[in-house]
Amino acid sequence: MAMTFSVWNVLLNNFVVERAGFTGREIGILQSLREIPGFLAFTAIYLLLFIKEQRFAILSLLIMCLGVAITGWFPTEYGLYLTTILMSVGFHYFETVNQSLTLQWIDKDKSAHFMGRVLAWKGAASLVAYGTVWVMMELSDASYNTVYMLFGFVGLIAVIVLWASFPTFTSPHTQAKTLILRKRYWLYYGLTFLSGARRQIFIVFAGFMMVEKFGYSVGEVSLLFIINYVFNMLFAARIGAWIGKVGERRALTVEYVGLAAVFTGYAFVDNAIMAGVLYVVDHLFFAMAIAIKTYFQKIADPEDIASTAGVSFTINHIAAVVIPAVMGLVWLHSPAAVFLFGTGLALCSLTLSRMVPLVPESGNEVSFWRSKPTEDVG
Repeated sequence: MAMTFSVWNVLLNNFVVERAGFTGREIGILQSLREIPGFLAFTAIYLLLFIKEQRFAILSLLIMCLGVAITGWFPTEYGLYLTTILMSVGFHYFETVNQSLTLQWIDKDKSAHFMGRVLAWKGAASLVAYGTVWVMMELSDASYNTVYMLFGFVGLIAVIVLWASFPTFTSPHTQAKTLILRKRYWLYYGLTFLSGARRQIFIVFAGFMMVEKFGYSVGEVSLLFIINYVFNMLFAARIGAWIGKVGERRALTVEYVGLAAVFTGYAFVDNAIMAGVLYVVDHLFFAMAIAIKTYFQKIADPEDIASTAGVSFTINHIAAVVIPAVMGLVWLHSPAAVFLFGTGLALCSLTLSRMVPLVPESGNEVSFWRSKPTEDVG
């Protein structure tokens, strides 16, 4: 997933500007459309009535790789909208099931470190992708279509090999096959909602700023991404282990204070190098988002995990469907206002993070709430 999606992501801003003439309006619409499958991720729980989670993850990867492979053939506004939706369906369903299986299969005391190690491996895969893109685009003058097709089809072959090679693993708890929304998870839902809203400012507009405002080439964007994922390789596992030691509340506090400062920096930066530094620091802070997942793992009933993974992805994408399009229009008048909005989101997240208990567990989900857990509301 990381290798294939990284190619789509690193080429996107240059491709849409150079080949399709996108402005902030079109990139906002594209990113909003990309998030619609994430908003509909709750439907995964119904598909799991017919297919096992592990097989569903593999099928989702196949769809994503196909979407990446054909992207270069459609360098028009509506062509890019359609290929992006196809890629996004595979990406978001995979991520939903991936989160569910990770929280089911990995012990609570090991999950933060494990997810950090996974981030490190994803960083290594992304490095391979970015390094190859840089060589192909800067040194070999390959076309966008060639790069998209190469990685899309390599991804398809790799997924087929995985499908044929790995056994079907079992989960220790039978998962509920209905949507579950519990009052006692409200803080997790709130943190997830704000995380999805804030992430859009980074994903959509920070990278777009590098190309539109500072004129970064494909090679320069690739190098910036390479630096990001070198940091992931070196520090993600350590960050995961650190979260396991200091706890979710402290980790999230550090993340949100740092992100508020970074977004404010985006709003006023006028130097291309400093903008790149902010981008790298921003990406490093996002590794701390592991803490939201481990917080949920500690407070959740084990049989709720698959259902809640779908619900949480939908909550994560409620704002994501709207923010890119709306902020894309704001961008036309004031890019700084878009990033200051991100600062506000980070500060809201900081407020909620202070409510995470030092020792979260079932019955102790919120630091000021000590009453007996409430029943389902849906």
